[in-house]
Amino acid sequence: MPGQTGHNSIRESQLNGNATTRHSNVALLSVASTIAPRVTTSEEIDRQLQPVLSRLRLPKRLLQRVAGVQERRNWGADQGFDDAAVSAGQRALAQAGIDASQVGLLINTSVTRKHLEPSVAVRIHHGLGLPSSATNFDIANACLGFVNGMTLAAQLIDSGQIKYAVVIDGEDADEIQTNTIDRLGREGINRTDFMSEFASLTLGSGAAAAVLGPADAHPEGHRMLGGVTRAATQFNALCVGSVDGMFTDARALLKGGMELVVSAWTEARRDWNWSNMDRYIVHQVSDVHTNALLKATGMDRSKVPLTYPTYGNVGPASIPITLAQEAPGLEKGNRVLLMGVGSGLNTAMMEILW
Repeated sequence: MPGQTGHNSIRESQLNGNATTRHSNVALLSVASTIAPRVTTSEEIDRQLQPVLSRLRLPKRLLQRVAGVQERRNWGADQGFDDAAVSAGQRALAQAGIDASQVGLLINTSVTRKHLEPSVAVRIHHGLGLPSSATNFDIANACLGFVNGMTLAAQLIDSGQIKYAVVIDGEDADEIQTNTIDRLGREGINRTDFMSEFASLTLGSGAAAAVLGPADAHPEGHRMLGGVTRAATQFNALCVGSVDGMFTDARALLKGGMELVVSAWTEARRDWNWSNMDRYIVHQVSDVHTNALLKATGMDRSKVPLTYPTYGNVGPASIPITLAQEAPGLEKGNRVLLMGVGSGLNTAMMEILW
């Protein structure tokens, strides 16, 4: 299998233990999302792909029945993912009661970008009106970027380097959807080609932002306790994406991802007890991945809210969008676990005390 040279097993890498992080004085002060307004149903995509589905004798409603994605969101003609991220950031700052002048760090975690440089962060820094003293940069780590950004921001707050941070993300799936549908409609596409690009059709657009600050100054905030990360980068070739399309070895990706999650989940028991959280905010991919995750970890399905059926997979924005949607129903003292797997492969889990 591509990308696995020299690898024997994930378990061998456990000799060095989990990458465990604990935070002493960091709180999540707010989380806000910008939901893209244009709804693209899976039925619409089915109609566009009907000729190739018929030619390959593939069943109808694959997206709905296999992935569980009924629809996804896309931006309007006059909207951009970066403007949507700025909007989410403005509302997150307002909810937290923090002025832009107080922010010391902005981390953008978007996979989407219009160009290689400058960073997406500079556009958002300017749009939010942050001071020149606020450090700003991009962190890109597939669908785990937002959780990684929160961890780094929390570490800088704990160290006293900064007081407030904004972690932000905006995603635009429009171009990749259009390119994928166009390519799948061409002559010569076979079943293997079709299924390797199936995941691209589940993607959606959206944006989200979170504000972090010192817990001792914000007793109303939600304490960020820490978490774990683990890598299985021998699987780096199983999911490769660009604006042209996202190409996956779905079966190998699911197997490797679940092996990685179970490895991290099991070893994390030395430091954490996540067997009975009040909410599990997982990265939103599909029915197949969610069911496999629930089976592998034994999580209570009723505590796992889902947004992919209506929003699709919004990449790094999926976790904060789902958290923002679930936040009004959370109560003080609830334990919340953010967790996901990103292409590459990497996994991260982070506990928040609401």
